[in-house]
Formats: sequence, structure tokens, C-alpha cells
Amino acid sequence: MRIGIDVGGTHTDAVILDGELVIAATKVLTTADVASGVENALDVILDDSAVGHERIEQVMIGTTQFTNAIIERRELTPTAAIRIALPSGSGMPPMFDWPDDIADAVGRHAFMLSGGSLYDGRELAALDDAEIDNVIKQLNGLKIRNVAIASAFSPMNPAPEEYVAKKIRRAIPDARMTLSHHFGRLGLIERENAAVLNTTLLSFAERVVTSFLVAVEKRGLTCPVYISQNDGTLMSADFVREFPALTFASGPTNSLRGACKLTGLDNAIVVDIGGTTSDIGVLQNGFPRESNVVVDIGGVRTNFRMPDVLAIGMGGGSLVNEDGSRIGPRSVGHRLVSEGLVFGGSTITTTDILVAGGGAEIGDKAAVKDLPRELVDNAQATMHSMLDRAIESMKPSSQPMPVVLVGGGAILVTGNLQAASELHRPENAGVANAIGAAIAQIGAEVERLVSYRSISRDDALRELKAEATDRAVAAGASRESIRTVDIEETSIPYMDEAATRIRVKVVGDIATAATLKQAAG
Repeated sequence: MRIGIDVGGTHTDAVILDGELVIAATKVLTTADVASGVENALDVILDDSAVGHERIEQVMIGTTQFTNAIIERRELTPTAAIRIALPSGSGMPPMFDWPDDIADAVGRHAFMLSGGSLYDGRELAALDDAEIDNVIKQLNGLKIRNVAIASAFSPMNPAPEEYVAKKIRRAIPDARMTLSHHFGRLGLIERENAAVLNTTLLSFAERVVTSFLVAVEKRGLTCPVYISQNDGTLMSADFVREFPALTFASGPTNSLRGACKLTGLDNAIVVDIGGTTSDIGVLQNGFPRESNVVVDIGGVRTNFRMPDVLAIGMGGGSLVNEDGSRIGPRSVGHRLVSEGLVFGGSTITTTDILVAGGGAEIGDKAAVKDLPRELVDNAQATMHSMLDRAIESMKPSSQPMPVVLVGGGAILVTGNLQAASELHRPENAGVANAIGAAIAQIGAEVERLVSYRSISRDDALRELKAEATDRAVAAGASRESIRTVDIEETSIPYMDEAATRIRVKVVGDIATAATLKQAAG
């Protein structure tokens, strides 16, 4: 048995899975300290299921805390960005295009060093020990202990980052560092930004992970705890302490994976309707389709693995105008239970439209009996039209695709959707995100530029698969269960030596105590 938990901004959802069967599920309010909400959710599902705590083998948690910390500019630790790319990388210094508020919160501490590599791994310039020592001296003077290091084409040759990190660690033993090549993507600016965001969250990650572990322990559970990352896979708690930024966008990803589990559909459009927005994503071979564009996190360009999700301003708390022709994007959010008409408030929301149209028994139905029928019909038509347009824009082709409705607001869709070849409303759709967390596997990816003139395609793929496998094992996967789920090859015609960009992604089952013992033996 395993427990899945998804900590959202308004609700914390939790489920217990016994193999394929959901035996307990709940949705409780998220608390300010988060941990109390997790404890409350655990109390409900453990009591409802009457499952012995010793039967729970793993707990999986998805959280938006690290994303929210970046967006809200809080819990950020002053961080130094060290770029190894001189003389060619001086045109755009680190954090040059960041919004002022987050750059100020992080500290605007940027340093440039000679060194780095070319796209084929050859040396761009030699490292200069005097430059490195001078940076270390400045770090000590500023009392900065969080350091992000990014080198030109470090996914091809990580040695410059590792050399600088080794010197810093020798001089500043308590330094906390992120080396950008661990994120894998090639673009220097975006990779550097990702490393800085990760590093500024390291202290916060230590507190968050510890609070999760304490919450689980308080409920008498002694099993391992894993955290969802943004590509639909999991990380061990210790791995999250090093790479908290890999949790960005794990909420929508969990919903997509949960929809796959609940319906058995590996290829579908998933519509996750919450209180404020509807998130539309695409399942491809059982995993979320990844975005191919630069991902903006709190105004900062990054190259994180992120699901390709379209968010529209329509949810259970969205405001409805006087004739029903416009829905959202404003929403009462968690205040729905006090501001919606059916709850004694004075604001017309989509939930009020749902109740007035006879689609659900929520709150006081008498409070919406006087709403004009034309308003109700128009508003319902507008909601369906908004979803149809969004689904059409996300479809990978003109071919019809099944659509899965999940999330607490899925009940807003009372009829069929024209953009759907078939519409699925699975049982337990309201906690699909927690189910997605519970079923996730461990994953990792590696990206490189290679020349098929200097190495054969088979050898290149073999090397990348081996490196991705090692990363997955480090994150908590069983080596024997790892399989390759995606290989992406892109020719780079304007580069010498017939360069090809290769990205390899692998997933594997969680390494249990038995498999670890077997591997050690």
C-alpha cells in the first residue's frame, strides 16, 4: 500500500492505494504551516481505511511550496551566481533580465570567470586559479554560503564547474552549491537561472522536507517519503533537499498522471478544473507532454522539464458577468464558501450557475432560484465554449482525442464537449492529483550534443542511457526496473561535425529495502 498527498494552495488531497484500488480519499484545507494540513489529511485516510500503519510502504507528496516561494519572493536565501564562460560570455551577465524584486531578494551577486567549453566539449578557455581565489575571497567577505555555478556547455563537459566547486568547498566547507550541469539542458542563460533558483531555495527545502518527514513520523508511519517532480516522476526526500526546483509544476503533472491511472488512457487531453483556473494538458504514452519553449518561473527564464499546460481563468469560484457571456478570470478562490450565492454571499460564481441549472446540490439552492434562466444557460454555454477552444489549441493534431475531466471543479461540465471524441469522468477524479503522486515512478533525463562522426549513434545512446540510469538510481530508483521512455534527436545543421542534440529520459520503480539489499548482495 502507498499514500499519495498533493499539497495545493487551497486544499490538501490524500489517498491510500492498495495496489490498483483507492481505499480511502480526502480533501482537507491546506494550513499555513502546511505540515498540519498533511497531518490532518493523514488522520482522515488512516482512520477511514483502518489500515495498519506497518502496511504502508511509501508516502508520495506533491507540493507547490517551492513554486510559490519564487512567485511570492519569500524564503529566498542570498545566492552568488558564478558563470564560467569568459571571454565570450560577458555580453549578458548573470540575472541581467530578472525582475528587480526577485533579483534584489536573491542579492544580485554575480561573478564571471574564464573557462568553459565549446559545444563539442573542447576547452573554450583555461581556468584561472587567481580569478577563482579572488571570487572565494569576495564570497567570504559577503558571508554568502549559497553558490550556483554555471559553465558554458557544461552538460558536454562538467569539469570546469566541478573544479570551481571543489575549490570553493575546500575554502568554505559549509557552502551549499548547485552545479548547473545537473539540470541537463544546454542553454547557458536558462540553465544558469535554473541553478540560481534552485540554490536560493536550498535552506527552505531543508525546512520543508523536514516538516514533511516529521508530519509522517507523527502519524506513526516509518516508511520512505518521496516528493513529486515536474515531469511526473519522484525524488527521494534527500534528493529534494539538493534539487527543490525540480518540483516546479508538479501539481498539474500529478493530475495528468492520475487521469492516466483512473482511465487507463495513455494518450488523451486532461482538463483539471480547480477553484480559479482550468489546466489543460496532454498525455503522451502515459506521461505529460513536455513544453518545448523556455519556461518562465516568477518572471525568470529557465529550462526546467515542465509539462505543456494551458491555464485558463475558469474554475469553481470564477466570477460570472450579468448576462453570462464572460467567465473569470477573476475568482473568489477559497472565499467561495463565504462569497458565493449558495453560501449566503452576494457574488455570482460558476458554482452558483451549476446549482441554478440543476447540475449539483451544493449549499442553499433557494439562494439562486431567482437567477434568470437566460443568464444560467448563457453562462453554461460560455464555460463549455472556453474549454472547447482551449482543448482544440492543445491537441497535437486535428485528429479527435478523448478528454478526461479531473479536479474538484470538473462538475461544472454538465454536458458534452464538442472538442472531445469521448468524455471521461472517472471515479475519484476530484483527487486525481494525489493519485498521480501515489503512482509515480523515479525518473531522470540527460541531454547532450554529439557528433556521429566521432561516435556511433548506438554508442552515444548507450552512454546517455547509462548516465540517466545513474541519476535515476541516485534519486531512489531500482536499477533493474529502469526503462527508457523517451529519446529525442535533433540535428543541428549549422554546426560543424554533424552535431546532433540527444535527450534521453528513463523511469524506474522505487527501490525497496528488498531490492536495495539484493543489489548490494
